[in-house]
Amino acid sequence: MTIKRVLHWQPNVGTSVNSQILNEVSQCVESINGVKEGRWKATLTFYKPMLRDQSLASEFPRDFLGIMVPECPNKYFFVIRTQRIVLEADSTIQTIMEKLQSYKMRVALNFEGFQYQLGDFQLRVGKVVPTHSENLRGIVMEVEYLPISSIEKSRQIMEEFLEIWQEALSKRTLPGHFMPMEPNFIEYGLSDHYSSQHTAVQYATVMAQLIASVQSVQSMRN
Repeated sequence: MTIKRVLHWQPNVGTSVNSQILNEVSQCVESINGVKEGRWKATLTFYKPMLRDQSLASEFPRDFLGIMVPECPNKYFFVIRTQRIVLEADSTIQTIMEKLQSYKMRVALNFEGFQYQLGDFQLRVGKVVPTHSENLRGIVMEVEYLPISSIEKSRQIMEEFLEIWQEALSKRTLPGHFMPMEPNFIEYGLSDHYSSQHTAVQYATVMAQLIASVQSVQSMRN
């Protein structure tokens, strides 16, 4: 039984993410008695179709994502946000895709950092970096409430916890804030009972927001 919210760091206008912000956020978790338990890592991969006829490119989704989350090492999740599709497969599907040469990896990103225990909550704070690179692309936080798996029943206590967290973080006057977002899970055919498919959809949504943030910063500079 568990439920999660995945949040991303939204920098203030004219600022960007950096490792100092990540350090401050981690220190803030410890200041509210979060106990560090170890490292965690999730991976998100953008795929593109292997086409012999490029004129068919428009028939394939541009946002075809594969996601691996640490609580399900033997599973692999696919999300197509534009069509509101989420699928769960055995992790060996990645090898099958490589052999079939139907899709190939365009870019892969790691979400990695530290996990903390805080009463009935687990917090995971981490950086978003391309694989084989330390180029910081964003900061994410997972908030997991352990006793309940109903989204509706946990909503109030989750909101109250996030308010306490945002208040604690605001005392550090950092140039930005964590954006709480909740996709419309019903559109993906998901129920009120939380599952790892819900987590995969949240990561896909967060990734879309991170890309939008980067693009808005670049357009302002131009």
